[in-house]
Amino acid sequence: QVRLVESGGGLVQAGGSLRLSCAASGIIFKLNFMGWYRQAPGKQRVMVGVTSPDGSPTYGDSGEGRFSISRDNRNNMVYLQMNNLNSEDTGIYYCYSRQGPRTSWGQGTQVTVSS
Repeated sequence: QVRLVESGGGLVQAGGSLRLSCAASGIIFKLNFMGWYRQAPGKQRVMVGVTSPDGSPTYGDSGEGRFSISRDNRNNMVYLQMNNLNSEDTGIYYCYSRQGPRTSWGQGTQVTVSS
């Protein structure tokens, strides 16, 4: 059974930083694309950043230049370092895994940025 557990969300002031973590189990981690998506209230879920099995990152428009995604294949962890946060970064952040057609999602962690 696939399990993705996020942590590290919370309330932060604009301009601050947060580091999100996702612990994965039930998958062959090193073969999976791993990533982070955000869903703001009333909006669709959007890609923040994804890392390929070899660690190459791809970022969505909102995260480019401010966010950094990384992975630890030994410990089955993926991280999202978020800097210079603003109110538009508020939302639920979901951890995501994909291997071929098989995708999985975590339960999400709330990030709230106050101005």
